[in-house]
Amino acid sequence: MAEDLMKAAVTHWGARTVANGVALTDFEDITKSLKSYDDWCKAWSDRAALHERIGREALASKHYLTAGECLQRAAVYYHFGSFLFAHKPEEMKAAHKKQIECRQLALPHLAPPGERVEIPYQGTTLPGILRKPVGVSKPPVVVMAVGLDSTKEETDAYEMPFLARGMATLVFEGPGQGESQYTLPIRGDYEVPVKAVIDYVETRSDLDAKRIGMWGVSLGGYYAPRATAFEKRIKACIALGGPFDWGAAFDTLPELTRDTFRIRSHCKTLDEARENAKTLSLVGIAQNITCPIFIVNGRLDRVVPAADAERLAREVTGPATLMMIEDGNHIANNRAYRWRSQSADWLKEKLG
Repeated sequence: MAEDLMKAAVTHWGARTVANGVALTDFEDITKSLKSYDDWCKAWSDRAALHERIGREALASKHYLTAGECLQRAAVYYHFGSFLFAHKPEEMKAAHKKQIECRQLALPHLAPPGERVEIPYQGTTLPGILRKPVGVSKPPVVVMAVGLDSTKEETDAYEMPFLARGMATLVFEGPGQGESQYTLPIRGDYEVPVKAVIDYVETRSDLDAKRIGMWGVSLGGYYAPRATAFEKRIKACIALGGPFDWGAAFDTLPELTRDTFRIRSHCKTLDEARENAKTLSLVGIAQNITCPIFIVNGRLDRVVPAADAERLAREVTGPATLMMIEDGNHIANNRAYRWRSQSADWLKEKLG
């Protein structure tokens, strides 16, 4: 079974790792060395430690650009070690802790730099990372919702097209995600945490709260349009590979994805998780999306049916742009050059 899980992980997520910052040769070295999925987290963490060491040496030598680059890469490697490894929670948590540490060290030395933020939410806080484009006074803001297995440490490659076009990025981790997964279970009404995030944006005098875009990837590709249906301060939305009705798709999901959803929903059984999955739905809600929306997926997606993106485009009330990549996999990560820059161009136009 563990061997089957490893093959599934390589098949489903290989293109994503490379598109989001993993060197192809490292991906090949790591995955070819594995005999069992149980060794996945350790193998990725060992290679991450190499990049972390190089980054820390550069930091000590005051080679800050190199340090930022290498520590950011280390964070991504630690992330991919932990991202679907919930069945061994201690290993997963150790790798997760290291990814947070490495990206935090990298943030001041990235171009542009970033800052960790804590967003007030129901008696606790939601962690996030804010980055602002250089030389832009009060830039518009892209609020970024990660997916089931992604975190704010993975999103550098997603952030850069927006930053390069003069938009700030605020990626955060809501209930069931990243640092919040340990205390806050997944909830379908994602408009609740997004309201808290936008309230926070309005407290920042260095951001233009009148020009807010919403972005979401994978399960975040559900969270973003769901929030947009209720939160009218959002002026435009990008939805990448999100489900329309997670409950309807639940039994067809890959085993790793289904079990991770159960754990991050704080459910003891798959039956309980299936009930929570039913709350993640745009049925009867999508028509409340009246602002412009840009929808992307790959026709060959084996996680979320491509038909879900087409349904979303049909059911929204506002203007919809659907980009279906015919030879694309989940989120078309294997064809990222087809939509990453193009979606950023679209959002720049919509936010003025």
